[in-house]
Amino acid sequence: MGLTLYTYWRSSASFRVRIALNLKGLAYESVPKHLLRDGGEQRKSDYLALNPQGLVPGLEHDGVFVGQSLAICEYLEEIQPEPRLLPGAAADRARIRAMALAVACDIHPLNNLRVLFYLRREFGQDEEGVNRWARHWIATGFEALEQLVARHSADGRFCYGSQPTLADVFLLPQVFNARRVHTDLAPFPRIVGVAEHLLTLPAFAAARPEMQPDAE
Repeated sequence: MGLTLYTYWRSSASFRVRIALNLKGLAYESVPKHLLRDGGEQRKSDYLALNPQGLVPGLEHDGVFVGQSLAICEYLEEIQPEPRLLPGAAADRARIRAMALAVACDIHPLNNLRVLFYLRREFGQDEEGVNRWARHWIATGFEALEQLVARHSADGRFCYGSQPTLADVFLLPQVFNARRVHTDLAPFPRIVGVAEHLLTLPAFAAARPEMQPDAE
């Protein structure tokens, strides 16, 4: 199974896919795309020919290209069903997806590089202003996620039930983002507890940004 991951060490969306690949036990070739160098390597013509969105991550598998981290994770779930990232009955899988989507759709898009650059360029925000924006939307999203973890975690070690799921794959990178912009995580002890436990698991620990070959 030939898998190539187009990635960037500090991209939280790429972080998610690295975790999923590790959980599935799938070997892959890492092809870094530096998001800042030379105007962004993800915007070069060779990569745009694969992915017109010009975003990472991107996954190539035997001639098939898939973009968007959630689509990639669900693709991996289909080609390598075990261990399952979406376990249980339909209701369980829907709730797990909803927790992952709370990060992928409601928190992360407001804090990705394109948005932060726009805040600087168009609205003249300095670094603290940009970070304050990021902290606000992370905390707003975490308020709901904290309640969902309280409702659905079996033992405080995972977001849902008692094994790693897609919700955990999406949560941990967002916690890294939160810490990078100095978000106060004291109001979210359950999220912090889950994140701390996940980092004791090899699949999550090996996917950390600082462990990647292109880390700066």
